[in-house]
Amino acid sequence: MSETQERPATLSRPLPSPAVSIETKPFWDAAADGRFLIKRCKSCGQAHWYPRTYCPFCASGDTVWEESPGEGVVYTYSVMHRSPTGPYAIGYVTLNEGPAVLTNFVDVTADELKIGMKVKVKFQPTEGGGPPAPVFAPA
Repeated sequence: MSETQERPATLSRPLPSPAVSIETKPFWDAAADGRFLIKRCKSCGQAHWYPRTYCPFCASGDTVWEESPGEGVVYTYSVMHRSPTGPYAIGYVTLNEGPAVLTNFVDVTADELKIGMKVKVKFQPTEGGGPPAPVFAPA
């Protein structure tokens, strides 16, 4: 890219405040502290996302919160070009622990975002002063 060319804008968009329930409150409290939590089943050992009480693999209610480094790779994505706030991208990240997380991508341009790209979680403020939401950026 020459000095006269501007770098394309990075992808981002305002995020709505999440709905916090009794079941997800520990996740959102940790997010406010900059920590990313997932659930793990103590019966079958599987990590899962979205955090919920019952394991989606074996239906056990014996699940625990586990801190994750929030690292993984882009599995798939789609760039939304027609947006009043500018382009943004959503897609799935496969965490190193195994679960796939539906997310927004930030700090990357549409041309730079690639399937297989290593990414890491970061937390973005949400509208209305709610807890910050996890998004993923290049690692």
